[in-house]
Amino acid sequence: MGIYLNPGNSGFEEIRNSRYVDKSGLISLVNRTIGTKQKLTCVSRPRRFGKSFAAQMLCAYYDRSCDSSGLFDDLAIATDERLNGSYRQYLNRYDVIYLDMTNIMGKAAPQDILPFIEKRVAEELSVIYPQLKVGNAFDETLLSAVELTGNKFIMLIDEWDAPIRELPEIQKIYLQFLRTLFKGSGTTDRIFAAVYMTGILPVRKDGSQSAISDFQEYTMVYPGNFAEYVGFTEKEVKELCEEYHSDFSAMKQWYDGYTLEETGSIYNPNSVMAAVRSGRYRSFWTETSASKSLMEYIGLDFDGLSRTVARLLGGVSVSVDTSGFSNDLTTFRDQDDVLTLLIHLGYLAFQEETRTVRIPNEEIRLEFARAVRGVKRDETIRRVHESDRLICDTIRQKEEAVAAQIEKIHREETAPLFYNNEQSLRSVIKLAYFSYKDYYLKFEELPAGDGYADIVYLPKKTSPVPALVIELKWKQPAEGAIDQIRKKQYPEALQEYGGEILLVGIGYEKDAGDGKRKHTCRIEKVCL
Repeated sequence: MGIYLNPGNSGFEEIRNSRYVDKSGLISLVNRTIGTKQKLTCVSRPRRFGKSFAAQMLCAYYDRSCDSSGLFDDLAIATDERLNGSYRQYLNRYDVIYLDMTNIMGKAAPQDILPFIEKRVAEELSVIYPQLKVGNAFDETLLSAVELTGNKFIMLIDEWDAPIRELPEIQKIYLQFLRTLFKGSGTTDRIFAAVYMTGILPVRKDGSQSAISDFQEYTMVYPGNFAEYVGFTEKEVKELCEEYHSDFSAMKQWYDGYTLEETGSIYNPNSVMAAVRSGRYRSFWTETSASKSLMEYIGLDFDGLSRTVARLLGGVSVSVDTSGFSNDLTTFRDQDDVLTLLIHLGYLAFQEETRTVRIPNEEIRLEFARAVRGVKRDETIRRVHESDRLICDTIRQKEEAVAAQIEKIHREETAPLFYNNEQSLRSVIKLAYFSYKDYYLKFEELPAGDGYADIVYLPKKTSPVPALVIELKWKQPAEGAIDQIRKKQYPEALQEYGGEILLVGIGYEKDAGDGKRKHTCRIEKVCL
């Protein structure tokens, strides 16, 4: 047995010696791909969701250097008629190349990782097959081994994306290494019977295309047939609760929430096992480099992200577009990319039918709450509530409340040097109404009538709210702003909208006669 070639079954043996939830049905899914054009499989799951357990199970099953029948003969893969058709056919029949990328990264300098892999695998091949001709390139060596033995390889790469996540300086050469082995040539078909990769992230995209596009991908967004092997199913958790005399309702509250198509509820395996063994229900989401970055991700400066985090913490589902995500930890275009990453990291649960995300359970809600406190988001969340209330007060035409909130934001957010000018007042209005994106589209300096409306909030099609036409007046009361709206015929620009419109005049007087600064508001309703 070797370290990287045919490492044996000891890893899975230790798993079987513990309380093991039978996930051997996954083997049948991989067996179906052997010798087909679908032989390349990449399964991404969050941390602590059993990725390494699955890889060690596959290694024990395929590795020809050992006899693993005693580890599998009582499992579903051997006893379930639906699954065992190929069980004996492929059991311990292949040379297995097993790469634990996290482990390998600790043994070589970043620039030496790929030469290290090639050298060590070639050395172990030469020990097993002394007559092997080692080629100048890694794929040539593997091809020579197949020609010598007449037997293709099974390749298992655990945490395939660790270099992508942690060593961006070698990302390009690492992807090229994978591309050489697995993309677009007959060499792949001649060398590998099947390849199985695990990771947190899906296959990295290179520009608009996948860097290794021949892989069949199964993710937290699209788990496919692998859904029941992502984590523990509800049936499995109920059985564990009965065995350990645990409270299933508490288990569901703490660790349920990942609902996958055709499988239903999926639970975090690590957390469930920690709970039943300890008899305690709490967050077992231990610190890793990925979780430490949660504060950074939810603190990114994208329009609407702070509001979205607040809504998620409040238990509200939010829409997400997962299509543009680049499958790395650094390339973000908008909040959809951030939310998609959080799906893959396990911090959000994705509902495919509605294309929405939510915080799945109490364990993750605690992690979000900690992260929000860590990035000092209490103030942001407070401001979200204030902004929502301001929109509501505006719609209800509560003029004094609107004026008071505008004055508060003006006072808190504007430096004294820039306080007394119309541009600062415009910035205050935008900041005060910053949660508008749930309801409105915003237009600034919208051509209207005989001039330009300062700010117009036009309702989205699904929003049952009136349009807002806001005019600002510095050194004047709000009545002057309303007069200008009517005089310049700003509402006429919204003729196609055809609904209810609120004319909102905001005035600021530097000296209201009593030596105080004063904000005023006037709101009138018109219908087109």
